[in-house]
Formats: sequence, C-alpha cells, structure tokens
Amino acid sequence: MAESVNSPETAWSVQDVNTKVKGWIERLGHIWVEGQLTELKTNPQWKMCYATLRDTDAQASVSLTCPAALIRNAPHPFSHGDRVVVYGKPAFYVGRGSYSLWVTQMRPVGVGELLARIEMLRKKLSAEGLTAPERKKTPPFLPRRIGLITGRGSAAERDVLSVAQDRWPQVSFEVINTAVQGVDAVPQIIDALARLDAIEDVDVIIIARGGGSVEDLLPFSEEALQRAVAAARTPIVSAIGHEPDHPVLDDVADVRAATPTDAAKRIVPDVAQERAGIAECRGRMAAALRQWVQHERQALAAVRSRPVLANPLRPIEERRQEVEQALAAARRDITHLLDRERHRMTGLRAQITTLGPGATLARGYSIVQVRPRDGSEPFVVTSIEQSPPGSQLRIRVSDGSITAAGMATQPAD
Repeated sequence: MAESVNSPETAWSVQDVNTKVKGWIERLGHIWVEGQLTELKTNPQWKMCYATLRDTDAQASVSLTCPAALIRNAPHPFSHGDRVVVYGKPAFYVGRGSYSLWVTQMRPVGVGELLARIEMLRKKLSAEGLTAPERKKTPPFLPRRIGLITGRGSAAERDVLSVAQDRWPQVSFEVINTAVQGVDAVPQIIDALARLDAIEDVDVIIIARGGGSVEDLLPFSEEALQRAVAAARTPIVSAIGHEPDHPVLDDVADVRAATPTDAAKRIVPDVAQERAGIAECRGRMAAALRQWVQHERQALAAVRSRPVLANPLRPIEERRQEVEQALAAARRDITHLLDRERHRMTGLRAQITTLGPGATLARGYSIVQVRPRDGSEPFVVTSIEQSPPGSQLRIRVSDGSITAAGMATQPAD
C-alpha cells in the first residue's frame, strides 16, 4: 500500500506520526550501547527498574527499562555512576511520544578496559598537540588570586587552603565546589572552569581531588574536560589523587602536581623562604659593597702614598733645581768661553801691536805718502817713480806726521 501524501490538506495526526516513528525506531533492532548509569530507580516490589544512560563525552542520554532481576542478581550490584555496556532494543511509546531502551543484558566496563581507553585518549590528545610542552603556560610567581575547583569540605580543599595560607598568609582564593566523581562531575567542573577563567584577576586555577579508585578518578580523564582545560586562557594546575594516580588531566594541564598539597607548594611561594632569600641577598650585596669600598680605599691609599701626591710641588722643585743647574752650567760655559776669547783677543792685539806699523814707527821708521795732484786719497810711496820731484809728501812718524815736498829722486845703488 502506497504511503499517503503529506500536505497541509492531508496532514498526519499525532497518532500517525508516533506510529511512523515507532516503526522507524524499532527497525533498528537490538544494539549494544555504552554509557554511565544515572538516576537508577529500583524497588524490591518492582518487577522492572528504570535508569538513565548518559554519554560520558557529550550532553546526551537515553532512558533504560530493564528487569529488576537484572540489577539485583548481578555479581556486583550496579549503582549510580557505573560505566556499563547494555544490550537492548529501542522501544517507542506511541501514547506519550517518548522512547526508551529495553535492556536484556548489562555488563560493567572493566578496569582494564577503562585504562586502555584512557591510554587511547591520552595518545589521541598527544597527537593533536594538546600535551605538548610548548603550549603549556607558566603560572606567575605570586598570583593575585587563585581559583580552586574541588569537592565541598574535602580534604583536598583543606590541604590546599591551609598549606597556601601557611606559606603566604595574604594569599587570596576563589573557591568553587563541584562534584569530583560521578556523572555530574565533568559538567560541573567545566562550568566552574569557565567561570574562573572569566575572572580577570584569577591568575591560576587548581583542580584538586583526593585519591580514589580508577572509577572514582574517571571524570578527570574525560575528553570534554581535557578540551575545556586546553582552551582556557588561565594556567591550569592538575592536583588529582596521590603520586601514583595519573589521569589524562595531568598531561593536558599546564602544571602537574602530585597531590593537592604539592599544588599549593608549587603555586604559592614560601614567605619565610623568600624573606630568608632576600636577607641573604642583602647580606651578600652588603658584603660585596664593603669589599668594593675597602678595595677602592686601599687603591686610593696606594695612590696617595706615591711621592707625586705626598708632595705635589716636589716635581716642580726638582725641575726648578734642574733649570737652575742648567742655567749655572750655561753661565759657566759662557763665562769660560768669553774669558777664553778675551785672552785670545788680547794675544791677537799684542801680535797686531807688535807687527803693526805703530811699533815699526816707534823704532824710528816712518811712512811716506804722496798726495796726488788730482786730489784723490794719498797712498804709500814704495817707488821713486811714484814721487817725482815737486810731489807733495806726507811723512808719518810715531808721534805725528810731517808735510814735505820732494826735491829730487835717486835710484838705489
């Protein structure tokens, strides 16, 4: 029979829609589905029990309907928050337009399988670079405000707050309490993380929980939480469980602390240690300064002890003495030179006197000069030809001169 055409004129009734949906859903047949048990409702008087199967990685769930004996007779009774695999068939209720999964088998997910899936997620996130060291942010040395996500009244909360306040009494916290295990843990932690990440003066966020079983710590290995942590702008510190515990959050967070106490020690500096360090630095600087001043003082004393600084005028006095000695030596040399030249000149004068015409004249000789008729300078007569008769003569003797006239000449024999 051909399916009727659907149009405004031939609209289906609600009964028709639900009937068609029922047929589509029930054609799916029996299927295996994995999830986390929540809202488990059972009663010893009931033949059936009801629960919700929640997706651990998404905001999705499906209602379960199963025989009560399936829950009561299990080797390990199922409870809220268990990870399970169920086998059943989708069933749609036409009257109220809803569907549930009719379950005939339910198995717990083993610890080994959980650990294997955690390792698969760890490898997947590592391949995407979410665990790479270069993307991790470094918390500040002294945060203005610390965000803390942890269980209400938990030992982890007390440890973080008490250790942090002991180390730095003025430390400031913004605490948000959430579920730290079970089906509500991941959405509540993600919501708290978003709220703290939006506060401007929150410089670091600690996610803390005490130790527990693998099942208890499963929320901290859920993929949705890892991606929320990787997207946060604020540095995240993972402080989950004890030293052997290693949820995926430890790899994605910016800092991994072995315990909540270790997280407080990593994030909050020790004021006593810092003061001791400052005192030590001040002592070292003071010692270095004193050593430098002592060194400079010794250097100055060494400079001042030098003769040139002990008596600044001494070089001038020494140079003055040298100049005076040089002047005295010059005077002596000049005097000696003058005396020597004076003696030499006296000797030469004596020689000139002895060899000169004056000495000759004093011995009775005379010098005869003739005065030319043309009025030129007289000259010494050395030949009779120079003084013809009538020549005017000037005869020089030792005490004067005689004017005479030449009477005649006579050649020598």
